[in-house]
Amino acid sequence: MLEVTSAPVRTAPVRRMRLAYPATILGTIGALIGIAGSWIPSYWGDEAASVMSANRTWGSLATLLTNVDGVHGLYYAFLHLWVGVFGSSEFSTRLPSAIGAGFMIAGTVVLVRDVVGTKTAVVAGIISILLPRTMYMAVEARSYAIGAAAAVWVSVLVLRLLRNGGTRRGWIAYAIAAAASMYLFLYLGLLLIVHGVVAATLYRRELRRWGLSAVITVVLALPIIIVGFLQRSQISFLARRSYATASNVLIKQWFDAPLIAIISWVLIVAAIGWLIWRLTRRDAWAWRDRAHLTIAGVVWLALPTAILLIVNTTVSPVYNVRYLTFCTPAAAILISLGVVTLTERLTSKTQLTTTVLLLALLAAACAPAYVSQRGPFAKDGGSDWRAVATYVHDHAGAGQAIVFDQSTKPSRNPRLAMNLRPAEFAGLLDVALKTPYADRAWLWDSVIPNRDAVDLLFGVSDVWAVELTTNAAKADDVVLLEQHGYRIESTERVHRTTVYHLIKE
Repeated sequence: MLEVTSAPVRTAPVRRMRLAYPATILGTIGALIGIAGSWIPSYWGDEAASVMSANRTWGSLATLLTNVDGVHGLYYAFLHLWVGVFGSSEFSTRLPSAIGAGFMIAGTVVLVRDVVGTKTAVVAGIISILLPRTMYMAVEARSYAIGAAAAVWVSVLVLRLLRNGGTRRGWIAYAIAAAASMYLFLYLGLLLIVHGVVAATLYRRELRRWGLSAVITVVLALPIIIVGFLQRSQISFLARRSYATASNVLIKQWFDAPLIAIISWVLIVAAIGWLIWRLTRRDAWAWRDRAHLTIAGVVWLALPTAILLIVNTTVSPVYNVRYLTFCTPAAAILISLGVVTLTERLTSKTQLTTTVLLLALLAAACAPAYVSQRGPFAKDGGSDWRAVATYVHDHAGAGQAIVFDQSTKPSRNPRLAMNLRPAEFAGLLDVALKTPYADRAWLWDSVIPNRDAVDLLFGVSDVWAVELTTNAAKADDVVLLEQHGYRIESTERVHRTTVYHLIKE
C-alpha cells in the first residue's frame, strides 16, 4: 500500500519539472541572445528619459511624475532602484529588458503547452526568440519587454481560469495582476478587452466571473487611467508623425523587414486558413484546443492594433509600433500554428525535418535585423551620443566651453549626451544651462538661447559646438560663434553629429 499511495507524491513534482524544462530553457536562451551585444548601441531619446528619470532623487522623480510620464512611474521607480545597485551603463539598464524578454518567451511556451502540447509550444518558443520585435525589446531600456512578459503570464492565468473553471481566489489574483500590468504600461489595458472577447467567444460559462474580475481590474487601475488621461498631451507628438501606415502595421510592428514579414504572414494565414477549413467542415469541435488557441491568437494579434488604429483615425493620435510590443507572443503563437499546419500531414521524420527547415529559414531572415539592432548607431536612425561623449572627453580640456544644438526636437538634442555621460564632460563650461533637469518637473534641462549664452563667454578662448547635422551646411551655432570672433580649429563628423572646435586668439 505504501508503494501505491506514495508513487503520485513522488512523480507529480517530477512531471511538473519536466513540463517546465522547455519554458525555462528557451526563456534562458532567449534572454542570453537578447542581452548579447546590448551594450553596443548608444542610448536614444526614449532611453534617455528612462535613465535620466532613474538617476533623479526620489523627491525629484515624484515631482516629475506629477507633471509628465506618470504612466511610466512604476518602471522608473524600479529602474531607480536598479541603477542604484548596478549603475546606469547601457548593459545594466537594458539587462532587465533582456530578462523580461526571456520571461515573455517562457510564458509563450507555457501558454501554448497548456492548450495544445509541448511540441507546438517549443516551436512557438523558438519563434518568439527569433522575432525581431523580441530582440528589439531586449535591448531597449524601456518597459516594453517587462510589459510583454506581464501580458503573456496574465494571459496564461486567465486562460487556465477560463478553461478549467477558476476559484474566487484565482479570479481575484487575475484582477490584481491585470491591474498591476496597466501600472507598468497603460496600453496593457487593451489586453483586458482581448480576454473579454476570448471569454465571450469561447468560454461563455466563465464570462460572468471574468466580467466581475474586469470590473475589479478597472477599479484598481483607475488612478493610472486618470493619470494617463490628464497627461495625454505627452503623446501629442504622434499627431506630427505618420506612424499609422500599412508598412508599419504589417511589417515594422513585429517583423522589421519585408522578407521576415512575408514568411511570417504566410504561416499566419496558413494557421487561419486551417481554422476556416475546419469551421466549414463543421468538425472544429474535434480540434477544439487548437481551434481555441488559433482564435485567441488572432484576437490578441488583431484587436489591439485595430482599436489603436480606429482611435488614431477618429479621436486622437495614439498609434506607435512600439506600443503593441505586448502582442508579440500572439504573432509567435500564430506562426507556430502555421508551421504545424504546413507539416502535420507529413511523416514524423519528414515533419521534423520540414519544421527545422522552416525555422532555419525564419532564423536566416531574422539574422540581419538582429545584427543591425546591435550596431553602435542602431537606435533612432543613428543615435551616437556615446561616441560624441568619448570624442569630447578625449579632445576637450577643463575650463573650455561647450554649446549644444538647440534646433532639434528634445529627444534628439545632443545635450543628452552630457546628461547620460556627465563624467566625459567634466570640467567644461555649459554656458547655456539654466536649470538642470533634476531640479525641474520636466524631463530635460532648461537652457537659455545660444545667442544669449555666447555673450557669457568672457575670457574663454576654446569652445566646442555639438551639432546634429543633416547636411553639409555650417551649423547656425558655428556661424554665431564666428560672428563673436571665433574660428573653426577642427571639425569631426562622429556619425550624425558634428563636433566643432572653435578658438579665439
